[in-house]
Amino acid sequence: MTVDDVRALGQAIRGEIAKAITGQADTLDLMLTALFAGGHILLEGPPGTAKTLTARCFAAAIGVDYGRIQFTPDLMPGDVVGGTIYNFRTGEFTLTKGPVFCDLLLADEINRTPPKTQAALLEAMQERSVTFDGTTHPLSATFMVVATQNPIEHQGVYPLPEAQLDRFLFKHRVSYPDLAEERAIIAQHGGGSGGADAHAGIAAQTDRATLAAAMATVESVRLVDEIVDYIAALVRATRSNTLLEVGASPRAGSPAAREGTARTRACGEPRACAG
Repeated sequence: MTVDDVRALGQAIRGEIAKAITGQADTLDLMLTALFAGGHILLEGPPGTAKTLTARCFAAAIGVDYGRIQFTPDLMPGDVVGGTIYNFRTGEFTLTKGPVFCDLLLADEINRTPPKTQAALLEAMQERSVTFDGTTHPLSATFMVVATQNPIEHQGVYPLPEAQLDRFLFKHRVSYPDLAEERAIIAQHGGGSGGADAHAGIAAQTDRATLAAAMATVESVRLVDEIVDYIAALVRATRSNTLLEVGASPRAGSPAAREGTARTRACGEPRACAG
């Protein structure tokens, strides 16, 4: 697969999602970039901006196994990764895999669960594997987390720690649509359908094998010295910028996104953290 093939695949996926999602061009661009680079993305925005619907449509368009976790304060780590359960009939422990064992995981309202449950995703996002009872279980090679959070809630939420944020390739602010887009949304879904099942009409534009080939193509791209110098200078500049609370780590400039690298995160605020 060539770079042009990857570009064409991205356009096909974007066009298919447009059947259900109006606007959100920036969001889709970043989601596609995270997909092909082997990274994860955190979507932050007010309620009703189609964060969850976009993730479902995205999964349908790329034709992968989709899993969803609705994060709540009483959610436990085992509810995310699974575990071993004793079978009284056989007298043995049986492995029960959690919803993290999928290709694309929607971590909905990830900041509504306590840190110990948030941390259950750290190994999955970093290593693409899950370990319990001393045994490591690999996840899909195309495993990707699309997490969402609501920035206007201040009660009953647990802000993600830096270690967790560092696992995301992007943190993206999902904004309200403009007037033309909002009129189109009302015209499309205002008749009572609500758009809840909009993803049902989306056809898969690829499969696991094609996605793996696209990711391998992106991973094979090598940087010339000028680009390496630019990235190094950019990353180092974040550590001395007074507008940033925490500068980017060395991992932020690594091209090996498949290993869970998180590049510069734009939090959209003067005290934003990069890394």
